[in-house]
Amino acid sequence: MRKLKNEELDRLDVEAFKEAEKSPIVIVLDNIRSLNNIGSVFRTSDAFLIEKIYLCGITAQPPHKDIRKTALGATESVAWEYKENTVDLVRTLAEDGYTVLSIEQAENAIMLNELKVDAAKKYALVFGNEVKGVSQDVVDASHNVIEIPQYGTKHSLNISVSAGVVVWDLWSKINA
Repeated sequence: MRKLKNEELDRLDVEAFKEAEKSPIVIVLDNIRSLNNIGSVFRTSDAFLIEKIYLCGITAQPPHKDIRKTALGATESVAWEYKENTVDLVRTLAEDGYTVLSIEQAENAIMLNELKVDAAKKYALVFGNEVKGVSQDVVDASHNVIEIPQYGTKHSLNISVSAGVVVWDLWSKINA
């Protein structure tokens, strides 16, 4: 087996990415502190043709060198927008036909591996602050809460890891 070179991967350039049909998924970052986590979510969003990222509250915005460091150019390909109030955004997305799923540990949460998706629907995935998680007001405004099953001693995953796991799972179910 031989590793492929970057030029053999047949990836889209930025213009082709912008013209490509997107996954019916938007990502909402609710008060994310870490610029590296933000950049990593951009990179994951590029990998799965995410429609848009919404940066809310204290979440930093491009251009920023620490976001750029982990995004590796994805801030140029993935559409994004800043919204100050996450609750208002979530309500607007719901009105626009998105099924809003907060990624959190909560009563009656749906385990990610048990989540059923409809490829004809649009989804908004909300990821929360590294310490406080998704705010309760945002959880209340969401259609459902999704929890990533975990079996070790820790209570959470890093947001960039959570985004990768959830986006891959949702994308693979939509494209099954």
